[in-house]
Amino acid sequence: MATVGELVREGREALRRAGRQDAGRESALLLGSLLACGEAQLLARDREAVAPETESRYRERLARRAVGEPVAYLVGHREFFGRTFAVDDRVLVPRPETEHLVELALDLPLPAAGRVLDLGTGSGCIAVTLAAERPAWEVIATDLSVDALTVARMNARRHAVADRVRPLAADLTAGLALARFDLVVANPPYVEEEVLPHLSPDVRDFEPRVALVGGARGTETLERLIDELAALAAGAWIVLEVGFGQADRVAALAAAGPFDRIATRPDLSGIERNVVFRRRA
Repeated sequence: MATVGELVREGREALRRAGRQDAGRESALLLGSLLACGEAQLLARDREAVAPETESRYRERLARRAVGEPVAYLVGHREFFGRTFAVDDRVLVPRPETEHLVELALDLPLPAAGRVLDLGTGSGCIAVTLAAERPAWEVIATDLSVDALTVARMNARRHAVADRVRPLAADLTAGLALARFDLVVANPPYVEEEVLPHLSPDVRDFEPRVALVGGARGTETLERLIDELAALAAGAWIVLEVGFGQADRVAALAAAGPFDRIATRPDLSGIERNVVFRRRA
């Protein structure tokens, strides 16, 4: 039987040959998830023998990662805002830049018992995090995908907020009484059709297309969303995540409607990634 150290080293070399830049960490994550231990614990178990069944499952995961399947799907979870969220190919993998959207939402002067709408919730990472950080908030989490809502419900239960996060099947705001919400957050599809083929294979070939592509221009979903959000009550807040070069376009659309632009925030790459609006009185 191979040892933990031998398998980690074997995996690192296999992923390096496949062009994976973070091969060492990924090989450790893939094996550690099977052994229910972290990277530090793996080092301590370097000479421990691994059961043949586990060894086989590990090599299967290495093969899948070598062709691009995201690590988060292979291990079944991803960290977001200090919490672990279940993920699989029914939902997008939560990104670090989306944590900025959560930070912006938490900094807003909402009522103590705020009512929040998370549009296109996917894994529920935004909705669940807001509910966990603000125990008096009520969150409605919508998605077109019933499969994605199943994952969101799972994560709401995992983080003990299922009583305050209500997943609903809906096309953006369809069927919702928008005037009752204090805040709307959304990380909608915003990738341009022509850009999709040029994305990383991890994203292009494995993550749900419906959650990625916002139309030929990339902003079609955002445009429709801004139009629908005119039904919000005066003073309601909106925090959106947008794609590269889209912040000014989205801000102009909002300004042409009944919204005031409050702020934009760049991600760690300097891209204007989040836009904050407020419904005018």
